[in-house]
Amino acid sequence: MRFSVITPSYRNSEWLKLCIASVADQEGVEVEHLVQDAGSDDGTLDWLLSDPRVKAYVEKDEGMYDAINRGLRKATGEILAYLNCDEQYLPGALKTVADFFAAHPDVDVVFSDAVIVERKGDYICHRKVLQPSKYHTWLCHLGTLTCATFFRRKLVDAGMTFDSRWKILGDAHWVLQLLDRHVSTAIVRHFTSVFTDDGENLSLKPNAVQEKKALAESAPRWARILSPLFVLQHRIRRLLNGIYFQRPFSYSLYTRESPGKRVLHAVEKPTFLWRGRF
Repeated sequence: MRFSVITPSYRNSEWLKLCIASVADQEGVEVEHLVQDAGSDDGTLDWLLSDPRVKAYVEKDEGMYDAINRGLRKATGEILAYLNCDEQYLPGALKTVADFFAAHPDVDVVFSDAVIVERKGDYICHRKVLQPSKYHTWLCHLGTLTCATFFRRKLVDAGMTFDSRWKILGDAHWVLQLLDRHVSTAIVRHFTSVFTDDGENLSLKPNAVQEKKALAESAPRWARILSPLFVLQHRIRRLLNGIYFQRPFSYSLYTRESPGKRVLHAVEKPTFLWRGRF
């Protein structure tokens, strides 16, 4: 089972090196890593084009989701994913996902759990996910993380790429497509990925607020009125599925101070609370 991982890149040289390292050291699976760079001028191209661990393409694009789509069209793997420059896979992540897909041939999309870290790699919180629900995703926020999402290439073959008209919320729009088409999805209750909250993530930009408003306003009026109920339902689902509870655990990742070797972090007091977020 071959994986294709797509990374959209632009002026993120330091973070991209860590991302690539985390894909390259995955064991027990065959993986190709495609980097779609929009023409970085920060020194990225000085090393990226000669890095044997990736297939690098330098092409002007119309934003992140256009870059991802370009990579998806070039991908040769059976299982696809995309990983931004400031994100990483944890050790054994892809093998865990591959085993799940192999055991569940009827499942086309897998969502898994992620660890949220700050710029130095220190723990902020973790995100254990639920199966996304339509109106919560439409009106509130996407409860899954793209760095921990994996899907079969037959979805792309069927035309389920990302709508590049969305610059920040294309992943939420894509999940709504999944739900509308009744695509078979499942949860792997395993930490597969790392998301870096560096304070400059796209989801914090003013455009994100505008897109979130536009997405919510595209929902039926009755659903907008009932929005608080969808939030309550989501929180009850979290409680019933044990999302708020986590035993102490550890994770290892690459950092800018240690780009060549993973650094182990022990989490003695896990928390679901993401400071400054939801």
